[in-house]
Formats: sequence, structure tokens, C-alpha cells
Amino acid sequence: MAAFIKVAERMSFRAAAADLGVSPSAVSQMVKALETNLGTALLSRTTRSVGLTEAGMIFLEQARPALENLEACFTTLRIYSGRPSGTLRLNASRGVIPFLLDPLREFCEAYPGIEVELFAEDGLSDIAANGFDAGIRLGERIQPDMVAVRLSPSFRFIVAGSPSYFAQNPKPEHPNDLGDHRCIRFRLGTSGKIINWTFRDGKRTYEVAVKGPMILNDTPAMVAAALKGLGLIYVAEPVIEEHLSSGRLVSVVDDCAIESPGLFLYYPKRNSLLPKLRVFVEFARARGRQRESFVSRAT
Repeated sequence: MAAFIKVAERMSFRAAAADLGVSPSAVSQMVKALETNLGTALLSRTTRSVGLTEAGMIFLEQARPALENLEACFTTLRIYSGRPSGTLRLNASRGVIPFLLDPLREFCEAYPGIEVELFAEDGLSDIAANGFDAGIRLGERIQPDMVAVRLSPSFRFIVAGSPSYFAQNPKPEHPNDLGDHRCIRFRLGTSGKIINWTFRDGKRTYEVAVKGPMILNDTPAMVAAALKGLGLIYVAEPVIEEHLSSGRLVSVVDDCAIESPGLFLYYPKRNSLLPKLRVFVEFARARGRQRESFVSRAT
């Protein structure tokens, strides 16, 4: 059943085999055995593609939560050994990754039986459907049916540029002035949407569609481009805190900056039974109490 679900998710026997750590032929044999046992074909196969039959779609819809519950039962029983183990799969925004490395190093040292897999993705992935235990995102982007744990205080999204850029261009005094500036824009990898820059005017928020010479889909690359003087960027303030402190970047139109609720760890309620996730949540809360924030300044 696990082999079938993995093939259905990946639409590839080879990719499913790589995820499961077995050979493609072994995955094929397991799926064939399941189909024989059920007396119907679950997958349609050609030399180039794999697809779900109607029976396969029905079976996948009901088998996936059943298998997840069964795996949770087995994993929960391991708590009695006192040694949480397994692979903790986390999905986080690319720009957050550098700030997670120090706390994750501490976590891995505290729980050597747990292997952390960190997947960088700027879109809002369906963590349950894609096999992740939890995600890390901005609070305003989390679905209401998720359990959320705060990892950082609230912070601002700001506009910044290098001194070399401002040596050649006047500083904007208002977001409306950004139309006269070279702005480095961000494109979401999942939807392909180019993000507008959001500002506030009192209690009202509004978006500005900026323009410029570069479009990137990676936050660290945007910061590097701004440091080179290629244009202005719009990022979470903690991401460039060191550069602001050193003077390598200068923020502008701060009076109009919006504030985000901060970073949160989020997960489906049923995942809370997993010992590997439970100890990670406890670790995050304890670290947050000690340092006011789970995340660390990137170095």
C-alpha cells in the first residue's frame, strides 16, 4: 500500500523507488501484488508515463489517510522506548533556511535518532499530501485548519538598497516614488506569480506593482543582487538585519512598512501524535522561551 501511494504521488516508479530506498522492480512487484489482491488495476502504465485508473483514484483517496493513521499508531508506540526516531520532514521558505540551521543543529544533537529533511519551497505546499510532517511559513499564509506554533516575534517587510545604488539614485520618500527606481522582483516558483510590494497607510494596506531589471525566485539571490547595487529589494527585515547594521544595505520608506505576524511552525492535527514531531515542537517552544525566538540570526 505504501509503495502504491508513493507511486501515485510521484507518478513514477523510479522516483517512488528512490524515496522508499528500494529498486524500481521491487516497487513494481509490490504494486502488482496489491492489484492482484484487490482484483483490479490501480495504475495505468505506458513506457513513458504512469497514471491512476478510476479504481486507483478511489483507492488512493481512502488508503492514504488509513495508512497515515496506521503509521502514526506504530510511531506513537515507539515513545515507550524513550528514543524518538525517524525522519522529520520539514517544508520551509527558502529565505528562512539560513535562520533554521543553528536551531536544527542543536535539535539533531539533542535527538540523534531523528534525521531532519529540510525542503526549501517558496510556494505554500500541501504538506499533508506531499508527505511532510510540518511546514514553516509566515503566520498570515497558514491555513486555519492547521495547528500553529510561533517561532519568531512579528517583524516588518521593508524596502532596502545599497549605498552604491543610492549614490546614483535619490532615496524614495514614499512607495509611490518606487516607479522611478530599479526594483528586484520575486516570482513564486509554484504559481509563477510576481509578488507586488505591500505597504500600509494608517490601517489601510495597499500594493504597488514595481518594475525593474531583474526577476528572481530566491531570497538570498535577491539580497546578493541588492548588495551589488543592482536595485531595491523588498524582504523581511530579519533577513537583512546584519546588512542593515553594517551599513551594507539601507532601508527606505520605513513609515509605510507592513508588519507580519512572524514565522510559525504548522502541521495537521493528526501529526501531533508523532513522537518525532512532538519533541520538535517542545524543543521549538523551549528555545523560543529562552531566546524570544526559535530562529537564529544567519551568519
